[in-house]
Amino acid sequence: MTRLALLSVLLLLMDQALAGLPDHRPTPGGVAVVDIGNADTARPSARYKGTPVLVVPRDGRWQAVVGIGLDADPGEAAITTDDGTFPFTIRDRTYEEQRITLDDQEQVSPGEETLARIRREHEEIRAARETRSEGTPETLSLALPVQGRFTSPFGLRRYFNDEPRNPHNGLDIANDPGTPIEAPAGGTVIETGNYFFNGKTVFVDHGGGLVTMYCHMQDIDVAPGDTVGRGDVLGSVGATGRVTGPHLHWSVFLNGEAVDPLLFVEGEDGAFNDTTR
Repeated sequence: MTRLALLSVLLLLMDQALAGLPDHRPTPGGVAVVDIGNADTARPSARYKGTPVLVVPRDGRWQAVVGIGLDADPGEAAITTDDGTFPFTIRDRTYEEQRITLDDQEQVSPGEETLARIRREHEEIRAARETRSEGTPETLSLALPVQGRFTSPFGLRRYFNDEPRNPHNGLDIANDPGTPIEAPAGGTVIETGNYFFNGKTVFVDHGGGLVTMYCHMQDIDVAPGDTVGRGDVLGSVGATGRVTGPHLHWSVFLNGEAVDPLLFVEGEDGAFNDTTR
């Protein structure tokens, strides 16, 4: 077999392994899929705002798959490689507001001791979400980690006791306490913890800058370093941390940015209130 023929076979296999490439939704909290060249060359390195991004083949072309932060401003943006600059446009997206009343004032305006804990936990969470291991994910088509009612969509502008807080960076799925939570794709558990806001939490690294997070769990059944496959149980639904009832908060991070999880779930609408569609 010639070198060119071998390369073609390898690219075909890679395309099959990376099923479920998300749609091009270049909005705050969305995903940009940008063509960056012919895939008959070695996989290029690509960066967005100085951060490495996932590059995968599709139809004989290299595609940069880029997570866009919820705080991104609409307008012109670009992917950079050693071969040049590849522009794309970030479009606006409107998210709804959510107002929540909590009886525990400490959960709204923590004291100094609690704030010190939150700052420590923030650094641990940030490091986990920005993990970028070698290789690429086995797939970009994710399964829902638990069935249930979607109670709070991604991107909500949240107010706790009428005080503004960060936008909701995940999808809330309500179900009974103890309901198993399953890995949506293969990966490696990189961190677990019991955090002030997030409660009992698991992070899974799927490779190439794709990381998923599971919060408010009742039980954690895995440990850092564990390898998990699609459908393996990570733990169970709970009500730990800052919650008003039992549910799973599921986040998807791509190149360190929180993006709408439903953009990666086949058959689901990845935009509850997407004005760009």
